[in-house]
Amino acid sequence: MANTRSARRRIRSSERKRLRNRAVRSSVRTKVTKARRALLGVGAAAETEQDLRAAIRSLDRAAEKGILHRNNARRRKSRLARMAARLASVAQGGESEQAAARAAAAGGAKGRSTKPAARKAAAKPAGKAAAKAPAPRAAAAKSPRAKKA
Repeated sequence: MANTRSARRRIRSSERKRLRNRAVRSSVRTKVTKARRALLGVGAAAETEQDLRAAIRSLDRAAEKGILHRNNARRRKSRLARMAARLASVAQGGESEQAAARAAAAGGAKGRSTKPAARKAAAKPAGKAAAKAPAPRAAAAKSPRAKKA
């Protein structure tokens, strides 16, 4: 527990700020998720644009207030904009192309299989696996007979 009155006041103000920051971070997360879902869904274009702008605006505000680091906000805005651009560029293609583009924009279908462990094991050559095995210790070097008196 704090010893001085100023430390107690500081604890109270820190708690208020923590609660406010938590609420803002939560709303930012909600708006970004809503924008991503609107981009990936088959909703109205006007509503998608509105959700995207709301998410970017909330990221900017959180960064301005110091709740999110400015680079964090910039990175997240960039990812949203990149996703929107990818989906807009493929919007003229067929239905199968759009589905593939949605998966790629969402971060899926990057050539990863559903079982990454099996794929990693198959990708490594057998020589490397044997080379990584620890070398057996020389028993002669450790024995007392090897020492010269």
